[in-house]
Amino acid sequence: METNVSRLLERRKRLLRKLAALKLVVHGSYIERFSTCARKHCACHQGDKHGPRSYVVIYRNAQQRQVYVPQAQVRAVRQGLRQDEQAADLLRKITDINLALMRTGALEASGYEGQEGNKR
Repeated sequence: METNVSRLLERRKRLLRKLAALKLVVHGSYIERFSTCARKHCACHQGDKHGPRSYVVIYRNAQQRQVYVPQAQVRAVRQGLRQDEQAADLLRKITDINLALMRTGALEASGYEGQEGNKR
């Protein structure tokens, strides 16, 4: 039992290191869209729209928000979105480990700091 707990703790430590290494994480969705401008006589009003322009769609306070992504930042943002997927996968694995530790009774001793503010 002790070896199993030790293995779980070591695996969790490795996963947490991987999670900490994801520096570009962007939690949202990437979209490209075409738009019309405010100039009345621009060709965009006849169907030749501007774009595509890149945006990241995020949710804050139950509201959708689109954040413009400058062309020079598109690659970094896309990498950040991939890292978000990796982070979600790592969090699922860490959750599984913590649940396994809970079943053994070792979760509390494995890193709980007694922070009352974290209770849900």
